[in-house]
Amino acid sequence: MIDPQENRRQVLYWRLLARLFDNEEQHALESASVAVVEDIGLPPAVLDPQTGVDSIVQRHPDLAAEFEGLMVPETQGDRDKAAEVRRAALVSKVLLNVFATGSGTVSAGQLSRWQADAAWLERALGCQPGQLRGGRAAAPTGTGMGTGAPDLSTLIPRIGPDLAALEADLVKRMHLREVLADPALAGQLTPSMSLIEQLLRDKDNLSGVALANAKSLIRRFVDEVAEVLRTQVEKATVGALDRSVPPKRVFRNLDLDRTIWKNLTNWSQEEERLYVDRLYYRHTARKTTPQRLIAVVDQSGSMVDSMVNCTILASIFAGLPKVDVHLIAYDTQALDLTPWVSDPFETLLRTNLGGGTDGTVAMALAQPKIAEPRNTVVVWISDFYEWQCEPLFESMAAIHRSGAKFIPVGSVNSSGSGSVNPWFRERFKDLGTPVVSGHIRKLVHELKTFLTS
Repeated sequence: MIDPQENRRQVLYWRLLARLFDNEEQHALESASVAVVEDIGLPPAVLDPQTGVDSIVQRHPDLAAEFEGLMVPETQGDRDKAAEVRRAALVSKVLLNVFATGSGTVSAGQLSRWQADAAWLERALGCQPGQLRGGRAAAPTGTGMGTGAPDLSTLIPRIGPDLAALEADLVKRMHLREVLADPALAGQLTPSMSLIEQLLRDKDNLSGVALANAKSLIRRFVDEVAEVLRTQVEKATVGALDRSVPPKRVFRNLDLDRTIWKNLTNWSQEEERLYVDRLYYRHTARKTTPQRLIAVVDQSGSMVDSMVNCTILASIFAGLPKVDVHLIAYDTQALDLTPWVSDPFETLLRTNLGGGTDGTVAMALAQPKIAEPRNTVVVWISDFYEWQCEPLFESMAAIHRSGAKFIPVGSVNSSGSGSVNPWFRERFKDLGTPVVSGHIRKLVHELKTFLTS
């Protein structure tokens, strides 16, 4: 006997597939889906591709909890077939809104709505908004459903690049200059890596109000990413405590437990009061050796994500005590961005994305900066598709042999994707300096390890 609940679920998924591959409505599937949605008590807007998830949740707040963790795998057990039908309707809504992007010109409002729907897809997968597309989220969140948070090591490389590509396509289909020239439309834009890439590429063609709005969006994105990365950097302690330096006698350093313990002899049993005649404070000064961080970043067209993230990361490390940060960007020419390293916004405005790649010009700027090899780390971020491979690699190997820490990085992005020239990958492996490639947290870990050693 055919299960009616199974039939309902199949109707919803067949409709989803039909609408993903053909924007034209299939009347039989549409009418059947409307009947299913009405019968299970969901609003008809769930089937309307023009209605964002935000709008549905605003009108029906109780649905917000159902969208959260919607696609996280559930634990094995008895299948609630009625619940699966409801889940199929909500999953179809999220997937259709995100992946059926259509064609033609995109407005600022449409981009904003897509970004909001993509954020709901990320929540449905158990992630934070922005995490899969690359950007501002710091860590996965448990949803309380099924097996909890997903395995991002497999989820991000599979879905992240697709979402980022969809967003980039939408940005390219906008009349971005016209949108930026209108403060009302520009105000609808939500900064993302795809949008920032387009703004950086087009910044020299903007002026007046459009340029001011572009700068505002870039600064917003930089500040949001910096907040996340700063948290990751500051999680590690830099250096051991230096007890030869007296602690600062300020309230935040007060060691309350030790103060109470040391003054217990002053306890008055009659008055039931503790008299404190001495306060104790925690030592916060740390022993640190001055370290020099030289970051060399390929700013060619394929490395935009890395350029943005590394610029922000360099500014954060520049703010740490006794860390001397230098930043070099290159394509076929090299630019020393060290004077602006503390301000990633100003640094990015001075970049010139695109062009070819010649790492030897960057090496000519980097090598003279290595004054004390043992206290120097050189981070070289590129896909290493060079046209002077042999001489560049020999220079890199010489840095490694000098005693400096050399870290080749294939990508510094949030999606964890990126390719590396196999020729360089094998030689770095043989040299004992394998390429760090993947999520930006890997580079943060490598740098913190060097600075705390």
